[in-house]
Amino acid sequence: MPPGRAPGSRWGATRAGRLLQDGAPGGPVLRLFVRLARRPLLPAVRLWRRNLQLRVVAGTLLMSLGVVLLLGFVVIGQVSNGLLEAKQDAAQSQAAGGFAVAQEKANTPSAADGADPGAVDAKGGRDASTWMNSLVWQLASGGQSAFEVVALGANTGDVGKGVRGARASGDVDPTASIPAELRKSVDHGTGTFQTFAKIRYTAPDKAPEAALVIGKRLTDINGAPYDLYYLFPLTQEEESLNLIKATIATAGLFVVVLLGAIAWLVVRQVVTPVRMAAGIAERLSAGRLQERMKVTGEDDIARLGEAFNKMAQNLQNKIQQLEDLSRMQRRFVSDVSHELRTPLTTVRMAADVIHDARVDFDPVTARSAELLAGQLDRFESLLADLLEISRFDAGAAALEAEPIDLRDVVRRVIDGAEPLAERKGTRIRVLGDTQPVIAEADARRVERVLRNLVVNAVEHGEGRDVVVRLASAGGAVAVAVRDYGVGLKPGEATRVFNRFWRADPARARTTGGTGLGLSIAVEDARLHGGWLQAWGEPGGGSQFRLTLPRTADEPLRGSPIPLEPEDSRGNRARAEAERRAEAERRAAAVPGQPADRGPGVAGGSGLPGGGTAERSAIPPRPAAVPADPTALPGSGARVVARPNGGGAAEHVQEDAGREG
Repeated sequence: MPPGRAPGSRWGATRAGRLLQDGAPGGPVLRLFVRLARRPLLPAVRLWRRNLQLRVVAGTLLMSLGVVLLLGFVVIGQVSNGLLEAKQDAAQSQAAGGFAVAQEKANTPSAADGADPGAVDAKGGRDASTWMNSLVWQLASGGQSAFEVVALGANTGDVGKGVRGARASGDVDPTASIPAELRKSVDHGTGTFQTFAKIRYTAPDKAPEAALVIGKRLTDINGAPYDLYYLFPLTQEEESLNLIKATIATAGLFVVVLLGAIAWLVVRQVVTPVRMAAGIAERLSAGRLQERMKVTGEDDIARLGEAFNKMAQNLQNKIQQLEDLSRMQRRFVSDVSHELRTPLTTVRMAADVIHDARVDFDPVTARSAELLAGQLDRFESLLADLLEISRFDAGAAALEAEPIDLRDVVRRVIDGAEPLAERKGTRIRVLGDTQPVIAEADARRVERVLRNLVVNAVEHGEGRDVVVRLASAGGAVAVAVRDYGVGLKPGEATRVFNRFWRADPARARTTGGTGLGLSIAVEDARLHGGWLQAWGEPGGGSQFRLTLPRTADEPLRGSPIPLEPEDSRGNRARAEAERRAEAERRAAAVPGQPADRGPGVAGGSGLPGGGTAERSAIPPRPAAVPADPTALPGSGARVVARPNGGGAAEHVQEDAGREG
């Protein structure tokens, strides 16, 4: 454990979380479980995202189901409340009559009640037990199974311990059928009380039933209080409600299915032409310009089909016109290039004769002969480039790929550029040539691309070094040419590959370039299935990177060389900031030591002894960078403006002179 770190510190928690993500069972196992759970759902999700008809029908079904459920709940609630209210009114009326009859019988007993007026019980009163049995039987017999009657003695104990003097009709369990809360209300109150409960029977073959229980405190023939309850079963109401529920469910299901079928038919009428239009559009984009929609009727869909067909016809005519025009232009360029070769050969022969005899001419004529020979060389190069461009435009360029070592190609290019480099005072350095860099490529085309890049770097490097870097990783090889000249202004990294493009349009072409070199280089890179990209910053030089697949027809996923070089101003600034932050963190971790403030600041030094580093250390870059999303040459290039003393970007007034 590092000194000064407690076991429960944030360092320990961070390390534990990192271990959980990298090596603990929770991280990989959880990701594997999520992946396995998602795999069966992917086809359904893909179908849901791609099928408009399915989404519309499913949405219609869900919304109609929600409406049916809401309507069913409202209807069932209203019907249930109506049934219960009607039941309560009828039950209260019947119970009130029964309570009046029971009290009247208690006040005026007779022999018909089953009690002898002269008989007395053990305590000297009249026989109330026989009278209560007769009363319960008489009251229940008038209901014809519409209700049951229960009589309980007042204050006879809690539920579960038995009730003394309990009487019930129809095999009703009096102690279990009367809720305790209702008994308390009847015992301690006056008037009629009611509640909903379950009627439980003593017979094992009878199931409990929902019922409305109404009770009241009365007095018997001896004037002693007792509780009389009427139990009204809700069986008929439940059957009626269940019938209504089943009817609503059946009707709702039928409505949902019907709405789904209607939605499917309606959407099918709209989606089918759209699908046909999408399929025809895909075939049109594939080059089958004669495809048309079948139009029937005069509705909106038919008008859409007619408009689509007119658009396709106009598009076919325009494309045909453009193809004819492009074919004529390519033919014209090719014919002119070929036709100019014969007079150019004649003029070349005459110019060579004049150039060889220039020593006998006066200085002005001799200089004219030299200029004529130089411009004829440039004219021949321009004709050759035009012929090559016409081959690319016509799709006639062929790739003769074979395994080659890019180190040999780079050496030939550098040997050819040495005379120009000596005149410019430039030194060409090669890095990464210790190991073979093998790729299946056309040596002639790769050499032409690299020659163009190296010559451009020497011409615009202002006498500084030019670095050629080779690297290979995975399925890609790369060659980067780095110069430290005027660089590229913002936005020029993508335009530098345009035909006849110049960084300064007012500048004449004095270096012998035709303006087509980088355009041809881009086409050569595309023919290999590779990338040619540019990066630059004003006053900080530029870097051109050629990335090729190691094997022909293999797609590129990245480049082994980063497009922005490690010694760019942006990378140096980031490295310096990281170095300062690391120095401050280390100084803060050691008490009593001043923080290193970096070079040029009092109390700090970039190197031991107080010296400063000539160039900040650059953190190592990964072996490969991610592939460009568009896979187009020049994409992903970034131009960095040179900051001035105030932090804003200053515009470099130097003549970039960067030509294609």
